[in-house]
Parts: sequence; structure tokens; C-alpha cells
Amino acid sequence: MFDRLKPLLFLFVLGLSGPALAEGTSVAFGGLKADTTLPVEVKADSLAVDQATGEANFEGNVLVTQGAMTLSAAKIRVEYSKDRKKIAKLHASGKVTIVNQTDAAEAAEAVYTPDSGEVVMTGDVLLTQGQAAIRGQKLVIDLKSGTGRMVGGVTTTFVPGGN
Repeated sequence: MFDRLKPLLFLFVLGLSGPALAEGTSVAFGGLKADTTLPVEVKADSLAVDQATGEANFEGNVLVTQGAMTLSAAKIRVEYSKDRKKIAKLHASGKVTIVNQTDAAEAAEAVYTPDSGEVVMTGDVLLTQGQAAIRGQKLVIDLKSGTGRMVGGVTTTFVPGGN
């Protein structure tokens, strides 16, 4: 249990130093590590495909799964590679939530690039790990390494002994 709290303890100590959090902070997000080589499945209430641009627009109760990771949003626009054989990016908007193992993150918008494993979440971002929480305006997660960086008015809530 202590190993799961190490990143948050680090953030808590940084929080005591003041300005360090205002500039952003790096932290390990072990629960958000994912296998980005697994297939991506998208479910939604509706789908509209634009043959000219090679984009697909999913709307209503959109749920994306890749292995144990899930991403939900009101809308997701799928941008395909130039050869249209794989997903280049997923652009999510409207109450975006990403959940994997013990970690969850919420934001107004997110862009996921499966090849690089990068997720960029923006707009009132909230990351929770157990009872601990980190808030900011932008969270960049590397799903391959399970690391990330939160920037923009970062606030950390740590509950000693809460997990």
C-alpha cells in the first residue's frame, strides 16, 4: 500500500514547498499504465463517418476500451492515419473520464494518441488515486511508462492513512 502512495507523498512534500506546484509537477501514475498495442473498441449511441476527411464522429454515451483502460465522453472524434488503417488520434469532449486499475482522471477534453500512448487532458482536470486527489488545468499522461505531468494551478489533497 505504501508503494502506491509514494507518488502522492512526493506531491504532498512538494506542496509544502509552495511555488513548485504552481509550475506543474511530475508524478508516477502506475494505475494509468496501459498496453497501447491492444485493440481499441469504441461504442456509442450514434456514428457519423466523413469519407472525405477519413474521420468518424461518435456521439452519446461513448465508451472506448483498450485492455483494462476505459475512456468515456459525450463525443469522440476518431482521426485515422493517412492510409486509414489505424487510429491516429481520439479527440474526446464532454465529461471525459479515463479509468484504469486504481486511478481515474476527469477533464473537459482529452486527446489520445494510441501510437505514442500519450493522453493530454485539459479543462478542470481531476486525478484520483484512492482517496488522494490532484487537480490542475492540464494533465499529460504517458500510458506506456505510467508517468505524467499536471500543470496549471495544481492542488493536491492527501489523506494520511486514507488508503
